[in-house]
Amino acid sequence: MCELLGMSANVPTDIVFSFTGLMQRGGKTGPHKDGWGLAFYEGKGLRLFQDPVASCESEVAKMVQHYLIKSEVVIGHIRQANVGKVSLVNTHPFVRELWGRNWCFAHNGQLANFQPAQGHYRPVGETDSELAFCDLLNRIRHDFPEPCAAEAILPIMVEACAQYRSHGVFNCLLSNGDWLFSFCTTKLVEITRKAPFGHAQLRDAELTVDFQHETTPKDVVTVLATEPLTQNEAWTTHRSGEWSLWRLGACVARGQVESPAC
Repeated sequence: MCELLGMSANVPTDIVFSFTGLMQRGGKTGPHKDGWGLAFYEGKGLRLFQDPVASCESEVAKMVQHYLIKSEVVIGHIRQANVGKVSLVNTHPFVRELWGRNWCFAHNGQLANFQPAQGHYRPVGETDSELAFCDLLNRIRHDFPEPCAAEAILPIMVEACAQYRSHGVFNCLLSNGDWLFSFCTTKLVEITRKAPFGHAQLRDAELTVDFQHETTPKDVVTVLATEPLTQNEAWTTHRSGEWSLWRLGACVARGQVESPAC
């Protein structure tokens, strides 16, 4: 399985601390050695860093660690390949344009017997993940050809994710830069950091940060991950079928779909 990393914040924030912990799981403290990617939104712009090399050995990943990019929405991924060869074209996150914005997607899991109808969006690579992303955008584009708020398309996103889950494991993160959507089948955790801020210590690296010295009292930052990244903080575990919508660090909508019938 792969691992996900997401961030939603009310001010431009760097994710170096969390990414440093995740990077170790890409071949050092974890088996996810088949590539990694990290996407930062800056307004309508999107900086995307990817490498099909294990993140613990990637020179690009080391560069990103020292490149303090600040963003309000970030999506990251480390890959353990199960569908599709290890290559750049199969490396998450995936990006497509819809309504004049960059949409970004990353998936953890595997879908069996998944063959959606073709539409405007088609995968470039071979993964079931990119196929699901294209299908999801095709559904949204079909019902909403013009831009609309995330709340309007929530039913489409939730219904699609519930259907994908019937084909296997489907944990995902999706964003268009304004908001961050998550869906959990098996593993997803969250933590929201806000005043009063304290210390945090990574699980996978000897690194501690005092967020009180890195933030202001008005900052709100939520991090989502497959597994907790720190060892001294209380992370909240998502339930199977739980979805959430984040904007500026806050959860603005949340719900749960029933488990597929056996």
